[in-house]
This record gives sequence, structure tokens and C-alpha cells, in this order.
Amino acid sequence: MKKLSVIDWIALILIIVGGLNWLLVGAFNVDLVAKIFGGMSAIARVVYILVGLSALYVLFSLGKLAKK
Repeated sequence: MKKLSVIDWIALILIIVGGLNWLLVGAFNVDLVAKIFGGMSAIARVVYILVGLSALYVLFSLGKLAKK
């Protein structure tokens, strides 16, 4: 089994944060990222972008993991 790098861990943590945020949005109509950082502030947008980039990173990394 491949050991996870620091970037892998960061990507996984961001995906978990994004998933939990979507759970809160769907179940309780609460966007925690927006509440913490403010509506569509620059910081909130960066968080959303990082979560999306992390999802792409993990998506493409799964192919590498499957080959091992």
C-alpha cells in the first residue's frame, strides 16, 4: 500500500471539510464555510477553490493508487 504524502493528507482533509459542509447545506441549509469566512468573501472563495482542486487531485490520484 502506498504511503500518503503531505499533499495527499491535505487534499483528503479538504475533501472531508467540503463533504461535511455539503452535508450541512443539504440537511440544515447552513453553509459553514460562508458563516466562518463571510458570504462569498475572498477567503471563502479560496476555500471553495481549494476543496475543488483537492477533489480533482484525489480523482486523478486514484488511478495511480489502483495500479499498485
